[in-house]
Amino acid sequence: MTLSVPTTLEPMLAQLSDEIPTGPDWVYEPKWDGFRCLAFRDGDAVALQSKAGQPLARYFPEIVAAVREVSASRFVLDGEIVVPVGDALSFDDLLQRIHPAESRIRKLSAERPALYLVFDRLADDEGASLIDRSWRERRRALERFAAKRLAPDGKIRLSPATDDVEAARRWVRGAGGALDGVIAKRADLPYLAGDRSGMRKIKFLRTADCVVGGFRYAARAKVVGSLLLGLYGRGGVLDHVGFCSGLKTEQRRELTPQLEKLVEPPGFTGRAPGGPSRWSTERSGEWEPLAPKLVVEVQYDHFSQGRFRHGTRFLRWRPDKAPKQCMLAQVRQESGVAPVKLD
Repeated sequence: MTLSVPTTLEPMLAQLSDEIPTGPDWVYEPKWDGFRCLAFRDGDAVALQSKAGQPLARYFPEIVAAVREVSASRFVLDGEIVVPVGDALSFDDLLQRIHPAESRIRKLSAERPALYLVFDRLADDEGASLIDRSWRERRRALERFAAKRLAPDGKIRLSPATDDVEAARRWVRGAGGALDGVIAKRADLPYLAGDRSGMRKIKFLRTADCVVGGFRYAARAKVVGSLLLGLYGRGGVLDHVGFCSGLKTEQRRELTPQLEKLVEPPGFTGRAPGGPSRWSTERSGEWEPLAPKLVVEVQYDHFSQGRFRHGTRFLRWRPDKAPKQCMLAQVRQESGVAPVKLD
């Protein structure tokens, strides 16, 4: 490619923050639940690059086709690839695209096509770099590009932005179905490739009360390594939904004999650790079942396909709550109110 912005460019990154920053130089964008992607076009040549610098084009042929269909022949965009399912975004459907079989990718791209939600423009129609321009200048250029080049219901769409912190707070409160939180950016700064100083991400974190249906020992000592979490679903069966680690050393030592006294098969009466899933590991079958007597409150970011996507964070024990009250319904999030129409 002959663009002034190289395909090896690192995207601008964000620091995790507990609070939304405020002030005249801050602007806000939705944080979508997808894959960060830089899109490059130079004539017929198209490249899609992940946040880690890996090529994504083969996994999203419909996005490549959409980039080629834009009437401008040279540009560079920054955005997020997402897969909408109803009014929510499905990260699990997105993950399924990273597959070695081209036939499988083509099938999935036809069944549940992805969208590319763009929030920055890094090169103009002539291929000249906009990286040194402020966010405000780049945003104006992006909005002109979207108004002229992008169809409102196409596979490439403009992601919203606002300088209204109250709107940003509403996005955080509405996170869950389409949104993953809020991104705050310094509007007066240029595009800081590979740098986190000009951008913050504020994620919406949730809590759930779960039954401890089992535990695993740590790899190098016979103390608790992680708690195995369960929720009651239809039919009153206890399904394994994830794990909680990160316990402090003293907590592990004190907790181990308490849990060992509660060891009692089967632990989980529905889906159990080690069952067939793409989350399974070599250690999935190495666990101790517990009588369903302990309830723990954990913090998590996403629940999908019947389990917590990542490990959860221990918050506190809940002796005041009956295990049978820990139902799957508490993590069936209502769809977030998306600030753009996804279908």
